[in-house]
Amino acid sequence: MRADLEAVVAGGGIAGLASAVALARAGWRVTVLERAAELGEVGAGVALARNGIAALHALGVDVEAEEIGVPTRAGGTFDRTGRPILPIADDVEGVTMRGVHRARLHGVLLAHARSLEVEIVTGASVTAAVPGAPGGDRALVTTADGTTRSAHLLVAADGVRSAVRAAVAGGPLPAYSGYSSWRAVLRRRLEVPVLTQYWGPHAEVGTMPVGPELTYWYGYVRMPAGTRFLDERVAARDRFQDWAPEIGEIIDATPPEAVLRHDVLHLPGGMRRYAVGRVVAVGDAAHAMLPTMGQGVATALEDGICVGRLVGEPVAAGARLADTLARYDAERRPRCAAIARAARASALIGSHLGPALQGVRNGLMRRTPSSAVSRGAEAVMGWEPPPAV
Repeated sequence: MRADLEAVVAGGGIAGLASAVALARAGWRVTVLERAAELGEVGAGVALARNGIAALHALGVDVEAEEIGVPTRAGGTFDRTGRPILPIADDVEGVTMRGVHRARLHGVLLAHARSLEVEIVTGASVTAAVPGAPGGDRALVTTADGTTRSAHLLVAADGVRSAVRAAVAGGPLPAYSGYSSWRAVLRRRLEVPVLTQYWGPHAEVGTMPVGPELTYWYGYVRMPAGTRFLDERVAARDRFQDWAPEIGEIIDATPPEAVLRHDVLHLPGGMRRYAVGRVVAVGDAAHAMLPTMGQGVATALEDGICVGRLVGEPVAAGARLADTLARYDAERRPRCAAIARAARASALIGSHLGPALQGVRNGLMRRTPSSAVSRGAEAVMGWEPPPAV
């Protein structure tokens, strides 16, 4: 560890911990500030594609040995009655992934951070930040208890409502997508253990294994922001009562307390620059995107290893911070902006599509060979981490 290189990471979620691990491995002294009183993740699942797995391996995480999720694949898309729209055969290449419980992934990253002597400070809500300047003043970050810390590098990993982003860049401001998402994990084995997605008017449902005996499901639905229900499971069951019967069966088997829901926010266009002064932005703080490409967690992990490989390691080897931050921005911003655009496009033809065009969309997609899905996904999922310095 180099005592002369100090980084502060605002946010102890997946993006923040991935960044902290990567910087600690590069020899930096790292402190993570997390606003919650206890570190943890919600009961939800992640379809972690090959690019996310590649990022984890680069971070030093052995997904097999540490039992992060289970191998699975994309099984295709079906209409709300369960009729195939674009089924994906099991011999199609390039659609493999791991079904992962977010809490398990977060716990493994946290264990790695602690093993690398990363300092974790909970109950530390960021209230102010000053970006500093590469080659000049250090960055400053202040928490609600009045403590101010200085750092050679400040990582904004504090989510879509990032206080650091607001302080150093002003915008963009989070926007409501118009959609809210139910999520739950229950103890149940899927008969066909693949990621299966169902599309209907202004809605989408997905099911996927996240453990040998664990199933994750989500329901992504258009509704007014701030909608509240007395019983979220009952509300979800009512919303999908005329969908494929297997959806209702899974919802019925879910304990009421396991059902979560949140309004989906995103950052239209993402940040104009991912690096400001001595601040580098990662994950949702930089590019919160619609969930319709399933790339939120994977790109957060990519960002984390890139902070280490493109900034942390070169600076530790004597490179100028300004140059490394410019490279990080040049490599990460175009890629994440392209994925965010693809997510919006996917939403327009998928879960955001209204009732009038469902039949037209379904008919066109039924003529599409499933191999086209593999070719289209390669640009996203074929990503590899930059080499170590």
